[in-house]
Amino acid sequence: MIEFLIFLIGIILGLLNYFVKPLLKALSLPLEIITLGLFSLVINAFLLWVLDTMFKELYIPLWLPLLYTSLIIWGLNLLISIVLKEK
Repeated sequence: MIEFLIFLIGIILGLLNYFVKPLLKALSLPLEIITLGLFSLVINAFLLWVLDTMFKELYIPLWLPLLYTSLIIWGLNLLISIVLKEK
């Protein structure tokens, strides 16, 4: 049962990244320019916080693990975008 829940959380995170993240990035474009793209870490952390509030099974205790997780997701998104642009 927990595997299905983790799979569901991953799908919902992917959907949030696909639909909501471009809207948030467009709204925060001035902050993205000022911080040279580092504000996307805040957007990733916000999306993870939304998932944390949606699912009681997902628990991110403090802001530091949330920041580390969003840093990992930011790096993976950057790596995937570089790989997909090369092809």
